[in-house]
Amino acid sequence: MSRNYLTNLAFKMPTNDTYKTLTKPSPEVLYKEKGSKFYGYAFPVTNEEDIKQKIAQLKKQHHSARHWCYAWQLGKEYTSYRANDDGEPSNSAGMPIYGQLQAFNVTHVLVVVVRYFGGTKLGVGGLIQAYKTTAQMALEASDVIEKTIDETFLLTFDYPEMNTVMRIVKEEKILIQQQELQENCKIIISVRKKDAARIYSLFENTYKITIKRLEV
Repeated sequence: MSRNYLTNLAFKMPTNDTYKTLTKPSPEVLYKEKGSKFYGYAFPVTNEEDIKQKIAQLKKQHHSARHWCYAWQLGKEYTSYRANDDGEPSNSAGMPIYGQLQAFNVTHVLVVVVRYFGGTKLGVGGLIQAYKTTAQMALEASDVIEKTIDETFLLTFDYPEMNTVMRIVKEEKILIQQQELQENCKIIISVRKKDAARIYSLFENTYKITIKRLEV
């Protein structure tokens, strides 16, 4: 079982165990083209329910707008995304916005562009440029931060092994997320993914200490 975990972990190991996201929502940005107004917003998000709430808030704020086009990306390893044209010609809004998420290499991010129609049609090319530019402006106005992709483990051991566990934690500069220090001790630790297999092996091979990977 342990060997299988280490094998699977090594197989999934990314070449880069960091990802980029936003620290807070961007300020509102505005792009104008031939009378149409495009308001851009970028938000840090955690899941699809969070995304739905952000879009609903903007629809309430801009209740008289014509379109609320958006794109989002989720997953620390950039595993999930969606783009929505919201009534604009196919691929003229959502995908240009999504292209900027890729260009800035960010995840757990939602970008919404709200359009007020100005009376003059822009054509597909004009729409693509407008939505792309507004999304770019919103992301340029955002605070981007790089975070590590971490693995979480549960350590269980008897109290006499405390010194051994804490020595390893200190030497390896391991982050303790939660601890229950009684006769039967439990500690939840967080480790950078690139170090996870080595740390797992280190504890697994230490007498009287049990380590288990947690799904988060």
